Amino acid sequence: MFIVCGEALFDVFSTGATPTGLGFDGRIGGSPFNVALGLARLGQTVGFCGGIGTGFAGDRLMQALADEGIAADAVARLDAPTTLSLIGLDARGVPSYAFYGHGAADRLLRPEHLAAIPAAAKAFHFGSYAMVVQPVGATQRALVEREHKRCLISYDPNIRTNVEPDLAVWRDTLQWMLPRTHLLKVSDEDLALLYPGRPLAQFAAEALAAGTPLVVITRGGEGAIGYTRHGSVQMPPVRVDVIDTVGAGDTFQAALLTWAAETGRLTPDAFRQIDLAALREALAFAAQAAALTCSRRGADLPRRAALPALG
Repeated sequence: MFIVCGEALFDVFSTGATPTGLGFDGRIGGSPFNVALGLARLGQTVGFCGGIGTGFAGDRLMQALADEGIAADAVARLDAPTTLSLIGLDARGVPSYAFYGHGAADRLLRPEHLAAIPAAAKAFHFGSYAMVVQPVGATQRALVEREHKRCLISYDPNIRTNVEPDLAVWRDTLQWMLPRTHLLKVSDEDLALLYPGRPLAQFAAEALAAGTPLVVITRGGEGAIGYTRHGSVQMPPVRVDVIDTVGAGDTFQAALLTWAAETGRLTPDAFRQIDLAALREALAFAAQAAALTCSRRGADLPRRAALPALG
């Protein structure tokens, strides 16, 4: 079983002016929620660990978990609001963001809530702002510390400066995670924010030296590069008519983890032994999955039947 830890929220899009104000369209989101969704659709047993409010918005998030077959045993229902990310477009179509999350349920996960995580969990994924805001950030660090020697740990920083503008906090979290992470997936955009001017290969070498056995850097329309102690593999993007790229990175993450599960590599030791041929297979599978998401509107992640068999 996979456990995905972090935030589930609503992306609220402005639909324009109405006679009495503004119209909005709220859509379930959050990078960790999307990764959990991707794993479920790719046929994996997955649960979600995070704080979800008890109001009507929280009820809708719980319904989404149930609809997608994502276990909610490790969800903490909390008497707190649900995070909203308001998204509007100006006259040129350029988006602007307003984030409302202070005091929201996704930030309030505490160590006592971790007791609900099923003993059957074998792999954990962490990412985005829940790793850097408190108290949930400290709670998740405690979980990583507890599990990283026994279980596979996956991490995607997925930087959101509209939530935590201090990049030093994100850097500190990434550096803390490196010796405790077995799969690091990070975008070149995030690395450019954290380490301006640092070559990708240099960062990867530093991460490998710190103890992360597999580093994957996604590069948008330029594809992805994977690094292990054996060397590196460049994977070009799968050519597709792009509708939008919402959810593509989360799809890539879920597909990498699905590849590990389906090929019997879902352990820390197995990740330390991944050779370049296996890495190429993993990146190709993840690139195909991400391309399918890019060919659809919004974070509509693919199901397993849409992707080729492995092995």
